Amino acid sequence: MTDTVLVTYGSTNGSTAQIAEAVAEVLRKDGLTVDALPAGAVTSVASYDAVVVGGGLYAGRWQKDARRFVRRHRHLLAERPVWFFSSGPLDASASERDIPPVRGVRRAMTRLSVREHVTFGGCLEEGAKGRVAGMILSSGKGGDFRNFDAIETWAAGVARELTRA
Repeated sequence: MTDTVLVTYGSTNGSTAQIAEAVAEVLRKDGLTVDALPAGAVTSVASYDAVVVGGGLYAGRWQKDARRFVRRHRHLLAERPVWFFSSGPLDASASERDIPPVRGVRRAMTRLSVREHVTFGGCLEEGAKGRVAGMILSSGKGGDFRNFDAIETWAAGVARELTRA
């Protein structure tokens, strides 16, 4: 059984962070000890039995803090169970079908023997940082496409795997 889990994330405007917090809360309800931290704030994964890494998708790549986290901690990540999630499509596509991981995430999954990856819808609302975000919003393509029922269902599956004796 796994006791301590890190849920870490790369998030520019906070929506991926909210997904990570929802995942962490489900894991806690199943009796696990969970830290939910921004990827840039994690100095070591040595004290964790398992890790969930999430990254917002920007222009077909994971948010930079998530990419750097995986690269910096790859040796210890390869020694423990790891799950990945992505967030980003600003439409209903993530609720309608499985969206495969982007190329860089797929490569990291292979190297680390990641257990599973899922893509959730993204969220881009007024006040988001960045020129591209502003252009997307001004074109009317923003909104919140996260499905927290799907997020919680996925997290419950991770919890089941981690709590098996």
